[in-house]
Amino acid sequence: MKQARVWLWIIVALAAAMFAFLTLELQRPDRGVALGAPFELQTAAGEPFRFEDMQGSPHLIFFGFTHCPEVCPTTLYEISGWLDTLGSEADDLKAYFITVDPERDTPQVLDNYLSPFPRVTGLTGSLEEMDKAAKGFHVYYKKVPLDEGGYTMDHTASVFLIRADGSFLGTIAYSENPDTAIEKLRRLLSAS
Repeated sequence: MKQARVWLWIIVALAAAMFAFLTLELQRPDRGVALGAPFELQTAAGEPFRFEDMQGSPHLIFFGFTHCPEVCPTTLYEISGWLDTLGSEADDLKAYFITVDPERDTPQVLDNYLSPFPRVTGLTGSLEEMDKAAKGFHVYYKKVPLDEGGYTMDHTASVFLIRADGSFLGTIAYSENPDTAIEKLRRLLSAS
């Protein structure tokens, strides 16, 4: 009986050690999941932009569209607010707005739409290339017809946080607490 109890404690100790190791290993800052896929889009200024152009600096990525009534403009204002709050701390942080509606969001339309957000680079292109970008980041989007004609877009509303090496750190949810968002951005900056 005493020997069985000793073995039971050894098993419990090993299980606890394994759990602790796995928990710490998964929380290491260098344990990021790679997201993204090769794509060729263009900036709102009409210049070519490839997935590889994102490498080398930490960045935020938000997928949206210019005819979005609420989520997209709100998120863009939040991104601008976060960058203002971080000040020079965020000098190396890049922000990208990738349209999920390239049919309407031409470079000129994006340029006009993003003019109040000078730190955000707008990206558009063919539907095929935008689809590659969206799939690479596991972004949901769908064209939804409106009763009165025309259409809107359903889409993922989170901001993706990507380290300088291209690995995924996490997301900031739509309307997330600003203090929490800033803390996540500081974690992104310190991990890059």
